[in-house]
Amino acid sequence: MKVKFLSDIRDCAGVREETLKFSGTVGELLLHLSHKYGNTFRKTVLTGDQVSDRIVILVNGRNIAYLNGTDTVLGEEDEVSIFPVLSGG
Repeated sequence: MKVKFLSDIRDCAGVREETLKFSGTVGELLLHLSHKYGNTFRKTVLTGDQVSDRIVILVNGRNIAYLNGTDTVLGEEDEVSIFPVLSGG
């Protein structure tokens, strides 16, 4: 699976993207990444055990909010993008 880190999330992870051998849910992936990249990443992406409302996560270009949220099951061929909510005016 490919995980892409965009904008401020890239700064927290220290990488632009990573290829992982991972199977599980989006929630399990976020916990795995939090252990790997540390507390700053976790505090940016998660609020408790839930995805922060300041973060958008796409699986194969689809927002997990329209799938099964953090229970969305991931496969080896999936692409996950993690980025902050964009705002402007």
